[in-house]
Amino acid sequence: MLKFKPSLLTVAMAAGMKMMFIPSTALAAEQTTNNAETEIEVSATAAQNAASTTTSNTNSSDAAAEEAGDIERISVRGYSRSLIDSINAKRFGDTVSEQLSADDLGSLPDVSMADALTRLPGISAVRTGGQAAEINIRGMSGGFVFSTLNGREQVSTSGSRSIEFDQYPSELITSAAVYKSPKASLIEGGVAGTVELATVSPLSKTDTHNFVANVRGMYNDRASEVYGAEEYGHRVSFSYQGKYLEDTLGVAVGYARLDQPSVATQFIGLAYNDVKDVDGIVGDMDGTEDCPECEYISEGFELQHLGGVERRNGYMGAIEWAPVDNFTLKADAFISRFDSEAFARGFRVKLGGQGASVANPVLDGNSVIGGTFNRTSKSFTRVELVNDDNQDFDEVDNYGINADWQVTDNLNVNVDVSLSSAKSDFRNGLLWSNVAVDATADTPLFDENVSISYLLNGLDLPDVGFNQADAFTDIDRVMVSKYGIYPFENEDELKAYRVDFEYTLDNEYISSIEFGARYSDRTYSNDRSVFEYGNDGAFSKSEPPLQLTSDMATVVNWEGDFSYFPSYLAIDLNSALNAWFPSGIPQPVQTWGNAGGVIDPKGYTTNYSWSVLQSGDVFEKVTSGYVMANINMELGDIPVTGNFGVRVVHTDQSATMLQNVEGDPELGAQNITDEIGIINQNYAPTVQGLTYTDYLPSINLNFGITDNSQIRFAAAKVMSRPPINRLAGDISATVNDDGEINGSSTNNPFLIPFYATQYDLSYERYFEEGAFVAALFYKDIDSFIDTFAIEGYDFKGNGFNVPDYIIDEDSGEQIKTTNGTYTTAVNNADGGYIRGLELAYTQIFTFLPDAFSGLGFSGSYSYTQSEVESITSLGGDSVKQSLDGLSDHVANATLFYEYEGFETRISARYRSDFVSEQVAINEQVVNFDAETVVDYQASYQVTEGLGVLFQVNNLTDEPTKSYFGTESKTGTIQYFGREFYLGVNYVM
Repeated sequence: MLKFKPSLLTVAMAAGMKMMFIPSTALAAEQTTNNAETEIEVSATAAQNAASTTTSNTNSSDAAAEEAGDIERISVRGYSRSLIDSINAKRFGDTVSEQLSADDLGSLPDVSMADALTRLPGISAVRTGGQAAEINIRGMSGGFVFSTLNGREQVSTSGSRSIEFDQYPSELITSAAVYKSPKASLIEGGVAGTVELATVSPLSKTDTHNFVANVRGMYNDRASEVYGAEEYGHRVSFSYQGKYLEDTLGVAVGYARLDQPSVATQFIGLAYNDVKDVDGIVGDMDGTEDCPECEYISEGFELQHLGGVERRNGYMGAIEWAPVDNFTLKADAFISRFDSEAFARGFRVKLGGQGASVANPVLDGNSVIGGTFNRTSKSFTRVELVNDDNQDFDEVDNYGINADWQVTDNLNVNVDVSLSSAKSDFRNGLLWSNVAVDATADTPLFDENVSISYLLNGLDLPDVGFNQADAFTDIDRVMVSKYGIYPFENEDELKAYRVDFEYTLDNEYISSIEFGARYSDRTYSNDRSVFEYGNDGAFSKSEPPLQLTSDMATVVNWEGDFSYFPSYLAIDLNSALNAWFPSGIPQPVQTWGNAGGVIDPKGYTTNYSWSVLQSGDVFEKVTSGYVMANINMELGDIPVTGNFGVRVVHTDQSATMLQNVEGDPELGAQNITDEIGIINQNYAPTVQGLTYTDYLPSINLNFGITDNSQIRFAAAKVMSRPPINRLAGDISATVNDDGEINGSSTNNPFLIPFYATQYDLSYERYFEEGAFVAALFYKDIDSFIDTFAIEGYDFKGNGFNVPDYIIDEDSGEQIKTTNGTYTTAVNNADGGYIRGLELAYTQIFTFLPDAFSGLGFSGSYSYTQSEVESITSLGGDSVKQSLDGLSDHVANATLFYEYEGFETRISARYRSDFVSEQVAINEQVVNFDAETVVDYQASYQVTEGLGVLFQVNNLTDEPTKSYFGTESKTGTIQYFGREFYLGVNYVM
């Protein structure tokens, strides 16, 4: 029988479950025994010892420990336990937060922390490759979400500040908390919220020794439709925890491996970035600045099979030493290696822009969504057969040492030193093939007879037709025409040092004072390089195309919903490259090209200077301090707890830059040599940036209006720094013949953070079988990043190395320079409010007859709205779109049943339409359609140590679908397939 009472919750909180609800190796044990009844002994002494391991809520913990003496034994079991733990932590937390317990995280179907977090109220995910990766909180995208591991700031492999939570195996994380309202002691950085992950504290484990192993096989039911895709994969994990030397030394280690197929079948529409008069009519809907009679034309579209393998190896370790009762020293490490190898095969269709001949155009407003495009001598209309090879190697390393010292009965000191680093090496390899008139000819000719017909069908697959369709499977017609490698390497490292003090007071209003300081030093680097050979739009004479042989290519047919598309040749990449480059593929290079001021002994003819200009470093040093008072008082007969305080943050940010000074040594021009020896004399390297100081007050109040219900109120000023890559210095400035200085920069090292003032109000009701929570929130955001043209910009006053005058080449006279326009990223986009409602309900039906008493339900719903809008012209006509990451409606629900070792549950998560970056297309922010993802699992505990399980992820094979502004302009339609798991768990 599940015993679930208010006193139970109090005791559980006293046992140290505020931040680390179950020790790490207990996490693995919960994974294997979550269907068996679990007995937990709780005494006043145990609760007191556990409470001493946390530095917050000391007084309430002591009181809870006293109450614990009335309870000898608590019996909980299965999924119910995870819900209880989550409710405990939320109820007794001192901020507005959502919590996940160890059993909740370790229980299937959570492949990663991203999946696990999406089951919390107001949290949704953006799926990449079918898996949840980036999370959105309260309608805000991942760039506004701050993340910590064991209380330490995390850097990311994403190249920005957005954490890729699929890097974190759920098997190795003990607990998670999502703080929706901050407190002064939390590290700043989350306008949307702060996600805090935690790993093991080995001495807090009840058992002296514990070993757990998990093995699961998996199968993707769409892999058979994709030639060359893997159908099967596996997950393996184990963990060990042990206590030695009379429980003064604790050790924990864990390992989790994921090896899974990555499968997708997709259509991708491309942006409307060209114009042409296709109907000869000047109407109300027509009109662009350069072409009043024109309509907007899409760049084209792609039809692709995606396949590959994702491999993640996660490692966790911790050593904890408590030689005396009042001192604990802990060292821990978390390492993740996430590698993926993926191919993309199919068609990339180029419609040809202004030069194409367009017949039978179909219009939606002022945009062409269908018609027949014929190649002309002035167009680039063509169908490319693509066989792309993408490799991504990600590394995440986190190390920390923490010392906790209870100096006196009143004073606690905590010192923490940490290192967080991330590396990402993404190699985008592209292989283009085109149709020849006759590939067997001595000098093959590019087939100029190209006709493409298509009609978009909104959120359904389009109608397409190609006059060259029969040639797509003919090795006597198809030739490999271009190969390119485009590496993108990021490195991000953060060193942090922190000291915190807590002094307990004998005061009827303030229970304790916390204060502390933190210093962090972060360095981000971005390196680009490139190698290209051949031509994707024609056949190059100097770099001729490759004739295919039968052993290099296989005919591939489309299946399922895509079966009406024409077949194509899948080309074996290694065979083709070995034939094309018998001496080996040249390595990617950074090269300045053959422009003025360049010493180029290699004889390159293509200007690749962008690869060096887009490389560089960002430096960020942050010094912060805080003071916070913890409240424990009564207002009349109402207990009031919480905190108030202020955090002061000083930021020093800068970035490296290369300014084009046209070789003038007086302006700092230097010889800059790239990795293959090409020297550029045009640029002056500099480092520029700014410093600023922020004051962030906060207050959190909790009113216990009855024994089982409470009201929370929170208010705070919060901040989120710009994406780290947007601080890079990719600036350029030029002086025209009239002496006018103009410049541009995609990024800007002078960007300041996003700021918001936010308020939270919630009502929480707890009862024997569950809880009900209703919450309101409001955020007033100051501004967003936008690209803006600044007229009359003071280039010299802002650190640009620009001349005071130039010499007229004809007259030899001096011409005084003047300030022109600088186009850059600035914090000028209008801000606005984000507001919403969240409801959460948990019910365990213990009052039903015994066979049904294990039935339960947990669900939540959130409604969010915002006045923040942006303008997009990716679909041609300019239309408004909502805030990136915002779904008006987000809901999730889980129905579960447990009985005598058997457990089954079905979960669904829904989000309404939202705005996000389009799959596989950089910087195309589009509208995504609503989606509902359903997961199912069942398990049975065969013996005390052995359990078996079965699960299905994405039970209904829910696709992702997107569009440009209006549904008629199709963006992405992508199917991922269902994932089936079958496995065993063993505890010893």
